[in-house]
Formats: sequence, C-alpha cells, structure tokens
Amino acid sequence: MFGRKSTEKNDPPAEGGLQGRLVQWRRHIHAHPELSYEEERTTDFIAGELEKMGLKPHRFDLGTGLWCDVPAAKGATAKDVVALRADIDALPMDEESGLDFASRTEGVAHTCGHDAHTAMLLGAAELLVADPPSRPVRLIFQPAEETMPGGAKDCVEEGVVKDVDRIFALHCDPHRRVGEVGVTAGPITSSNAKVRIRLESDGGHTARPHETQDTIFSTAELATGLTAVLDRRLDPRSGTVLTWGALHAGGDAPNVIPDHAELLGTLRSADRDVWATVEDLVREAVEDLTAPYGIRVELEYTQGVPPVVNDADCADLATEAVRRVLGKDGVGTADQSSGGEDFAWYTEEIPGVYLRYGVWDGKSEETDLHHPGFMLDESALEPGARLFDAFARLDRDAGEGS
Repeated sequence: MFGRKSTEKNDPPAEGGLQGRLVQWRRHIHAHPELSYEEERTTDFIAGELEKMGLKPHRFDLGTGLWCDVPAAKGATAKDVVALRADIDALPMDEESGLDFASRTEGVAHTCGHDAHTAMLLGAAELLVADPPSRPVRLIFQPAEETMPGGAKDCVEEGVVKDVDRIFALHCDPHRRVGEVGVTAGPITSSNAKVRIRLESDGGHTARPHETQDTIFSTAELATGLTAVLDRRLDPRSGTVLTWGALHAGGDAPNVIPDHAELLGTLRSADRDVWATVEDLVREAVEDLTAPYGIRVELEYTQGVPPVVNDADCADLATEAVRRVLGKDGVGTADQSSGGEDFAWYTEEIPGVYLRYGVWDGKSEETDLHHPGFMLDESALEPGARLFDAFARLDRDAGEGS
C-alpha cells in the first residue's frame, strides 16, 4: 500500500527501482512535448522502451501513437482482453513551471499530465512483463487527445478495441491529493462541440446602416439570441451550455460597419442525446436569427466528443483495484465535469471506466490543468503504474487473476 508522503517536484529522480524509472520517463517526455498528431519523437521513445521490455509495439496508421499487447501467462485460461490507455500529446502553450526539466520546445508544453499518464502506462508494462497476467492486455498510447473530435476516434476506426472486452484510463487531477482516486459509474464528462459562425456583408458607413447589412448588430444578436434559444428549447436538466470564447469584428474606426465578423464558442452538454441531435437546432436558430438583417452567414459545427459514460461493472473493478493499491481511503467520488474527453469514443464501443487520479501534494498551491504553471507530485507515479497493473489483473467478480 502506498502512503501520501509527498516529494519535492524538482528533486532529482530516485536511484533505481520502478519509481526512479517512472520519474526519468516522465521528465524526458515532459521536456520534449509534441502537439497532437505530431508526436513522432514521443512515439519513438515509447516504442524503444517497450522493445527493451521484449514487447512488440505497433504504430497507428496515423503515423503517431502506438499499441502493444502483453501476452497472458503460459497456461492462462482467461479469454477476456483488457485495454489500458494513456494519451501522449501536449498543448500549444508556454510552460512557466520553473522546473529543470521544463519544456524545451517554445509554445508547446505538457500542462495536462499526459507525460505522467504515459510514464505510468510504461511502468505498468514493466510490471506486466515481469509477472505475466492471466489474460492478454493491450496497451494503448494514444495520440491527439487535445484535438476535436480526438485521436481516440481514429484509433477506434483502426480497430484497436475490436477484440477488447473492457478498457481503463487514469487522468491527473490537480485538485485531488496523491493517494485518492475519483471513481463513479455513469457519465463523468460532458460532450463538447465547437461552433464557428462567420458573417459577411457589403459593409458601409454607420450613418447609413439601412443601405448595408449590419455585421456588428447581427453578431450581437447571435451571441445572446442563440444562447437564449438553447435555454428555451432544451431541457435544463441536460446541462447544456453554449459559451463564446472569441468575437472578431471591425477595426478601430467607430463609423465603419465591417464587412465580416466571426464568433467562436463551445457547446457542452451532460446529455448524450442532446450531443447527438442539437446541431439541427443550432443551424435552425442561426438562420432564423440572422434572416431579418440580410446577413450572409456560414456555420461551421464540429460535433466533437460525446460524454464519457463509465460502465458500472468496470467502475466496481476499478474501485477494488484502488482499494488494493491505495487502501480503502483511496477511493473517492467524482462528479460529472463539463469538460470533454475523447476516451468517450472507446466507451461508445466497449465497457470502460475513466478515473480522476490525485496528483496534488496537499501543501503547495493548486494549479489547474492547462495552466502554464501546472505541476504534479511525482510520488503519484508509482501507485499509478500499479493501479494500471491491477486493472489488468482483476476478474469481473473482483477476484484477482494471476
């Protein structure tokens, strides 16, 4: 069982042992981040480490990311296949952590914990090779989680879970202490769609708005009106929220009606049915709201990911794994978040569970995911690897395999 003792985040890696290797792997990946679909060096690094363990990695047809099977122990009788997934891409932002192993690539940083996810799954691979499990285990090092609709969709389309029975994933939670894992059955994330609306007109002078089409007024109408339509046409219990992130229109002149404008936002919902059907309502509303002003409008709607829905049986298995690795106090609850996660593409196909994994030391200032100063407590790495290992060994009746 692992305690909650914290380590300084900038300490040198421990000498030898699984924890030392985990720290080295994580820091190497952290220092060399790569964006979605560009994770070539990261993929090569992972493949090299797996090959050292005697495994045979297979690169995805995408060109980045890979999967690898750990065979069952000789004489094993379990037929079910378990998959373990880690995402490997970084974010398009600068890092301000001050770490010795901070990003060496300008404008790219691991500020969402994917470096830790990858290191922990490599650690699980080492554990599974050293003590072969009672069933085959598939390791998925997935590219492009930070895009929409996400690299998981590509991996599923390549058939990576075609012969898999269940799948598990951890995600770093910087608001949860090391030693605590959030587990829940049912929806744990929300759907996420991207909305981009472009408006065009002939432009003109503000003294004669009747002689042109007013992009500014129409944009304001859309920014407030589309939100109001969704509020009134959708069940409020669906947890559907449209939020604008950018509005581009005009220059510095107060007397010019610009000939183009643009709105960008996200549409999130806790309800899968809304995710699947709301695009038609958005298109109808955009057309109705702009029609009176004669504006030429183009809507680009990217459906994004559905909610991740955790399977109840998989959640029970995960809970038992957490108890065995971290003790009964390690099991926490997890509310459904409004964030999107492409792990949903796996759970659309097979049963699975997505867990919130504590990486906060309980003392330092909490920094959120996607923050330039995001840091995690590296003492979380070894128990995370052992959790992945435990997920692969538990049977459906929560009895331990070989």
